Amino acid sequence: MSEAARAVAAPRLRGRLPLLLGFLSAVGPLSIDMYLPAFPAIEREFHAAPGAAQITLATWILGLSIGQLLIGAIADRFGRRLPLLLGTTLYAFASAGCALSPSIPVLAVCRFVAAIGASASMIVPRAIVRDVAEGHEAARLMTRLILILGAAPILAPSLGGMILSFATWRDIFWITTAYGALGATLAGLFLPDTLHRHHRVRLHLPTQLDRYRIILTDRGFLSHALMLAFLAFALFAYLGGMPTTFIVHFHLTPRAFALVFGGIAAGYILVSQLNMRLVSRLGLSGTLTLTSTVYLSLLLLFLALAWFGIGGPIAIALVLAAAQATTGCIGPTATVGALTRHAAHAGSASAMLGTLQFLIGSSSGFLIAWLTDGTPVPMAGLMAAGALALKLADLWRPAEPHQNPMPRPA
Repeated sequence: MSEAARAVAAPRLRGRLPLLLGFLSAVGPLSIDMYLPAFPAIEREFHAAPGAAQITLATWILGLSIGQLLIGAIADRFGRRLPLLLGTTLYAFASAGCALSPSIPVLAVCRFVAAIGASASMIVPRAIVRDVAEGHEAARLMTRLILILGAAPILAPSLGGMILSFATWRDIFWITTAYGALGATLAGLFLPDTLHRHHRVRLHLPTQLDRYRIILTDRGFLSHALMLAFLAFALFAYLGGMPTTFIVHFHLTPRAFALVFGGIAAGYILVSQLNMRLVSRLGLSGTLTLTSTVYLSLLLLFLALAWFGIGGPIAIALVLAAAQATTGCIGPTATVGALTRHAAHAGSASAMLGTLQFLIGSSSGFLIAWLTDGTPVPMAGLMAAGALALKLADLWRPAEPHQNPMPRPA
């Protein structure tokens, strides 16, 4: 996008557009968090072993990994609006399939297809932000999206727990079906396309592969992307392990679990909104150095509590709340650092970013399903491992994100 076009588009992004982008982006946490309290109910209905429902979370993550690569290229070729329209529509139909599923394997397949559609809402909003802003302004706008996006983890588990108190887990998926339909309608009515036709690239496989090669060989991108990927590894271990830890191990009701989950998410939103003050004082690099160290320290403490059986659900919830709050700084700051040099193909860069996140995250989803033993130890071990790898990626990245944009391809 030219400077003139950016100057016109940025005020719109500061107005109602962040609300729309946040609503669309929230399809990810909504689709995960709202049905987490239903894992035991799903397993009971299908007479499956404890932990069996976690495979549906893993296939969701795998679908996001594949879908983002496809839609990232499409977003650079056809603009930002069309992929969102098609993706949210596919998500709505696949969510209806989830509600009608006769078995866990069918549910897992429908979740995979729904993730393909939802991947558009996961990557295109980031590309739109990169179209119209950069540097600290991009970090500020990304933080605004986090505020809107962060409401989903608070409301979704509570809504899921409430639904389970008078309905079934299938009704949760009927709600996500309606959410996808509403997202497609809003995108069709109100979403502008921030990628000018002159800046769209042709879909040739060799060219696209070379574009991904350029992105992956940029140390600034790769180091920040790995930070986000290992953050996702820890996050999905957290998501997959929370029901076992608090519902099975600590015997919380689905409603109480929803309150704990929502309380932890509230800290994430609060800290994310303090992120710009931290970035203004320490810079992007200093913020990542500090927060990655704090995150690792907190998860090592969680591992110690889980391993030695120290503390009850309140102590563990407090440590997890502090750790998840820290990610409210790491996530938006590392995202800006990864995309800084890739204005010329923000859709592809955002897709590669998301694919790395969810490929590595999906491995955590499979591992937590395999290692579940009814205690918090598997979740704590996987989260600590993700935090350690994140810190190593932080030590490898450039001191400051590069500021000069890469030239647009001819």
